[in-house]
Amino acid sequence: MSDIRFASVTREFQSRNGPIGAIEAISLDVADKEFVALCGPSGCGKTTLLRLAAGLDSPTTGEVQVDGQTVRKPGPDRAVVFQQFALFPWQTVRENIAFGLKCAGRGQAECDAAVARYVKIMGLEGREEAYPHQLSGGMQQRVAIARSYVLDPKVLLMDEPFGALDAQTRILMQEELIRLSRANPRTVLFVTHSVEDVMDREDFVHLRTRIWKLLRN
Repeated sequence: MSDIRFASVTREFQSRNGPIGAIEAISLDVADKEFVALCGPSGCGKTTLLRLAAGLDSPTTGEVQVDGQTVRKPGPDRAVVFQQFALFPWQTVRENIAFGLKCAGRGQAECDAAVARYVKIMGLEGREEAYPHQLSGGMQQRVAIARSYVLDPKVLLMDEPFGALDAQTRILMQEELIRLSRANPRTVLFVTHSVEDVMDREDFVHLRTRIWKLLRN
């Protein structure tokens, strides 16, 4: 089981003029292997909520749990895909995808096999030795997603993953994500301000999917 639970979570940031509320008393349950999209305008607290689930930030009040355990720091059970790809420019596609595996102490043979699998899944064959600047935006995001999936995380946290892509590439990446979610289901928390990313797509009907509007009062 890899459920996510936000229990009356509030996050405030301090400023010269006093505390600024990012989110207030949010409660949300994401079931195991459920795909939940958080939709809302910029500045409403979506990314803050995702960072709390990732363990990159801590709530002012309330509690965040993953798999029944309180989140206190990042962990290998959760992987994050950022909007700006966050690839290492000095590493090749192969090296970028293998980075997390090597940090976890996996052997070379295991790394090679896992990388080869996700290179094929993500349609990156023939690009293994390319560097990020030699790839299109869509391909760079495929590498970023592959780097997260290759760790086999229980929870995938996606922060505006298609926001930096052009409209056509965004559609292709939406279809790629749907395909991966069908082939290898896992708990996904998907943050977006674009309703088009998750609405009016028949493919999402076939996933256990929920769309949750996050709006500041």
